[in-house]
Amino acid sequence: MRFSLLTLGLAGLAAAKPKCTGLNAAIRAQGKEHVGSALTLRDEPLENAILESDLEIGAVTPENALKWAYTEPARGAFEWADADRHVNWAVEHGKDLRCHALVWHSQLAPWVSEGGFDNATLIQIMEDHINGVAGRYKGKCTHWDVVNEALEEDGSYRKSVFYNTIGEAYIPIAFALAAKADPHARLWYNDYNLEYNEAKTAAAARIVKLVQSYGVRIDGVGLQGHLVVEETPTQSVATPDQNTLEGALRQFTDLEVDVEYTEIDIRMNTPATPAKLEEQARQYERVLASCMSNDRCIGVTLWGISDKYSWIPYTFDGEGAALAWDDEYNKKPAYKGILRGITSA
Repeated sequence: MRFSLLTLGLAGLAAAKPKCTGLNAAIRAQGKEHVGSALTLRDEPLENAILESDLEIGAVTPENALKWAYTEPARGAFEWADADRHVNWAVEHGKDLRCHALVWHSQLAPWVSEGGFDNATLIQIMEDHINGVAGRYKGKCTHWDVVNEALEEDGSYRKSVFYNTIGEAYIPIAFALAAKADPHARLWYNDYNLEYNEAKTAAAARIVKLVQSYGVRIDGVGLQGHLVVEETPTQSVATPDQNTLEGALRQFTDLEVDVEYTEIDIRMNTPATPAKLEEQARQYERVLASCMSNDRCIGVTLWGISDKYSWIPYTFDGEGAALAWDDEYNKKPAYKGILRGITSA
């Protein structure tokens, strides 16, 4: 009898002890699809262990490998080695695969931006590129960022070669071509600074309605989530409050499309301090909580695993410490903030 009581007591303690979990396992337990990460394959065992863990990461977005400059550096001359390597890694590891990005003004092959093509020729170039890339990975990409960053901060269209030559119709044309090239992939518009629920957010909602008005499928809007803990030289406004974040998501879900935070990092002026890291954790928490509050927010993707390889310090001098693991792959307070946000539902 004593043994039985002792056994029961130990069993009770075991039941009361929180189960070990990870970010992806936690969000899936709440009915969402994934926590994902940007993917750049490198010889980094600690990073690879996190990426491979289904408890932590359930989706990947190739950070650069699928962009136009690398897949079609010369007209009709596709280069597949790096793209194949990233796509095959995702498939072999059973990850959702967010493919990124078919039509974007940046990291665009110079022959496109400097070619001086007329309307019909540029549409044909878009068609050939989308057929080539999306067609090659048909059935492997679960999502495609079809058009990326088509807007300026004031909500006007970015004066890219595509807009200047074709006009706003290039956007629904790109979605129609992508839907034909890969009928099963979910098709997304993706942009930054949509989280603030201002003019750019409203303009992105107009893009959704534009594509829909052509009778073309658009499945979701990606809010990139490149945010800041505090005012920095490159961003004057810190991460919005939760009501603002939730309102931004509703701008799109009210149009019957899904949403995801697709490239989250929350940077700060460096060096980091304990106070800044705790504030960063609170901001991650409310970003995740805003997603959890919306039935059509399918999940989140972090723009990398470790601060060691984040793009932020290389792009924004004096800024960094933006991710959930530090340079040594230790979990930062941000990691716990993400978990708190997930379990807030």
